[in-house]
Amino acid sequence: MDLHHLRLLRELGDRGSVAAVAEALHITPSAVSQQLKVLQRSARVPLTERQGRRLVLTGAGRALAEAAAEIWTAMDRADRVVDAYLEDPAAPVTVAAFHSAALAYFPALISAGEPAVRCSDQDVAHADFPALVADYDLVVAHRLAHDPPWPVDRVTVAPLVYEPLYIAMPAGHRLAGRAELTAADVSTEQWISVHDGFPLQGVLTAIAATAGRPLDVVHRINEFTVAAAVVAAGGGLALLPGYTSVADPRLVLRPLADLPAGRHIDVLTRPETLHRAAARTVLNALREIASTSALRVADESAGSSRPMTSQGNCTV
Repeated sequence: MDLHHLRLLRELGDRGSVAAVAEALHITPSAVSQQLKVLQRSARVPLTERQGRRLVLTGAGRALAEAAAEIWTAMDRADRVVDAYLEDPAAPVTVAAFHSAALAYFPALISAGEPAVRCSDQDVAHADFPALVADYDLVVAHRLAHDPPWPVDRVTVAPLVYEPLYIAMPAGHRLAGRAELTAADVSTEQWISVHDGFPLQGVLTAIAATAGRPLDVVHRINEFTVAAAVVAAGGGLALLPGYTSVADPRLVLRPLADLPAGRHIDVLTRPETLHRAAARTVLNALREIASTSALRVADESAGSSRPMTSQGNCTV
């Protein structure tokens, strides 16, 4: 039985005539009659009968109209429950993020207090980020500029920041004195790479293509704090992000002069999630945290006499 048809039956019982129902609902009397006939076809006994020129409810019709009233009351209650859920500013929000973003953003989100956040680190390949929106309200994801775009037919994308990527090396490395580097400069070094299929791998592929030689990848490490420790120990060069890395005075960071190196950090979510006030609040907080981090790094870099010097002195 269609809820709209049940409403017509209820209105007929309350208002007493097809004409009154039609006037109240801004439809024609003919439309009311036709839809009541459709409802009648789903019932085993007559729901209406003629009393003179008027159409009135039978006993079964009155019983069904009373049940319809209960249904509409329950629907109204359900609507109000959903509205309360959507507008509750303190309802918990689940957030997933890749490792470096989790390290940079989760503490600030938790410190904010409300709305409560339930955080999870999710280090996945680029293609696997969109699927995480089935399990989390907000998913902080990253991709390189030349990576395939996020599937906007499946997820809503809220950009956070474009983050530069730098070549990391020990402070005493032979290239540490240069303000910027080229692909040829770094192509003969040993390298620490992420695992296959993960963001940032594409930059190493571009370095190798530009230099015209394959890179010597000796370690594969996804977690940037681990990669930084291996770089500091002399284990090779690595790419490190400019805004979400942990400061390490043992390292020097340098930009690539002949290749664009950076990543987009975005928030992915199901479209309906942003109907929730709490989810919108957390998304705005993530935007503020990402923006503040980028501005802080820019200010530190501008105030330094040596561009892109060690993390402890300047940029990352």
